[in-house]
Amino acid sequence: MSAVTPEQLHGHTGALDHAHDHPHGWRRWLYATNHKDIGTMYLWFSFAMFLFGGVLALGIRSELFQPGLQIMRPEFFNQLTTMHGLIMVFGAIMPAFVGFANWMIPLQIGAPDMAFARMNNFSFWLLPPAALLLLVSFFVPGGAAAAGWTLYAPLTVQMGPGMDLAIFALHIMGASSIMGSINIITTILNMRAPGMTLMKMPMFVWTWLITAYLLLAVIPVLAGAITMTLTDRHFGTSFFNAAGGGDPVMYQHIFWFFGHPEVYIMILPAFGIISQIVPVFARKPLFGYASMVYATAAIAILSFIVWAHHMFTTGMPVTGQLFFMYATMLIAVPTGVKIFNWLATMWRGSMTFETPMLFAIGFIFVFTMGGFTGLICAMAPIDIQIQDTYYVVAHFHYVLVAGSLFALFGGTYFWLPKWTGHMYDEKLGKLHFWLSMIFFNITFFPMHFLGLAGMPRRYADYPMQFADFNMISSIGAFGFGLTQLLFLYIVIKTIRGGPKASANYWGAKDGGLEWTVPSPAPFHTFETPPTVK
Repeated sequence: MSAVTPEQLHGHTGALDHAHDHPHGWRRWLYATNHKDIGTMYLWFSFAMFLFGGVLALGIRSELFQPGLQIMRPEFFNQLTTMHGLIMVFGAIMPAFVGFANWMIPLQIGAPDMAFARMNNFSFWLLPPAALLLLVSFFVPGGAAAAGWTLYAPLTVQMGPGMDLAIFALHIMGASSIMGSINIITTILNMRAPGMTLMKMPMFVWTWLITAYLLLAVIPVLAGAITMTLTDRHFGTSFFNAAGGGDPVMYQHIFWFFGHPEVYIMILPAFGIISQIVPVFARKPLFGYASMVYATAAIAILSFIVWAHHMFTTGMPVTGQLFFMYATMLIAVPTGVKIFNWLATMWRGSMTFETPMLFAIGFIFVFTMGGFTGLICAMAPIDIQIQDTYYVVAHFHYVLVAGSLFALFGGTYFWLPKWTGHMYDEKLGKLHFWLSMIFFNITFFPMHFLGLAGMPRRYADYPMQFADFNMISSIGAFGFGLTQLLFLYIVIKTIRGGPKASANYWGAKDGGLEWTVPSPAPFHTFETPPTVK
């Protein structure tokens, strides 16, 4: 994509970019309306939540290091599993992708900023209070929510005030997501540079456009489900309370109607990031761009009709089981299209293996494994055996950690020089990749065998025959957790200095307009819209 003339290139940093025009110190961040500042805050917030959720996970793994109750009561163990899930999904992975969207979408489409700058500020500042509510819930009578991250009734109807705090936190985070989505859709549809048609947009922008529509469709469904839970708890309704004639299984239907598109909300932007990285390091255009766009849309549409594959053991009629089984198998097709397109992009390319490319290849390899274990869960007869065992835990960590998280790491290394103006330390980046990859597999691969042998999830104790694999998992988890401190060190080191990065430091041939602006990207970019040829 050829983009700008030299005059336009200097039109970015116009008269508005003087030092006195944007506030400094705490005001710069509290009142931020600049998409880059807000993106930066999202990324730091999500990393802080990632470390917090990670500490909870290490609590879980230390309890499971040996059979017998080691260090905590089972109730507290269940609080850890629940809060770990909620914090990682709503506090770490989703805000991280929104941070990438804020930073990169205006740069990639040649927009001066996001469409609604003040709303952008508001949607970020809703998140810290919500995170605080989740944190505080550990200290109220009865402790934090302990019903699993899915918040299934009837447990949720019976819990203490920690449950209410979790419900309010999810409401606030949901409001933030809805505002962020409206902002992203409006920006992409109305603020593209002249000449950038929809089918010329970078894949990352496409995946976010589709993700934002998914968020708008399903966040209100979650809000409805947890509001009904709230009225069951305090206002005498009986939506999910069987004692009053309610139906706990109805909660599962409503929740998973949100929850299944939600898992694609957490992976589609990852697909977008991988689709940006692979062509650059394969030195070839993305294979089958149009088919990638259609596959993304197909995944999004199909994600609405597969929700009950989480519920094969609830006594569903066989016809229902068959429908959801086939629909789930069908969703593997567009996902497979993406995998083959990435492989075809790499095929006979002149590949180099810098850190972003390592994470992209690692993503494709491990995510594909997670996809296959998902297909196994999709078959009702097998799923009835492995439902709620560690096999399921292994499966979704393969797609969420090796999927979303590895893509986030790859994207960070890919664009970090554009954000900071400095190249990161390549040796340390590669070390971070290999340690993450090895420890990740040591942690989650044994869980497949634990699940097949029948170890249920969310149990604080287990019989002796599961001891060895649990010990291996726990050792891997501590290794994986410590490795992420190395990532923090690399990022801080890059912000503080390092070799200067040029505008197009990877030599990207196409992709977004981000390669036409200097590194670091100036505070104001594209005041004169570039023209896309």
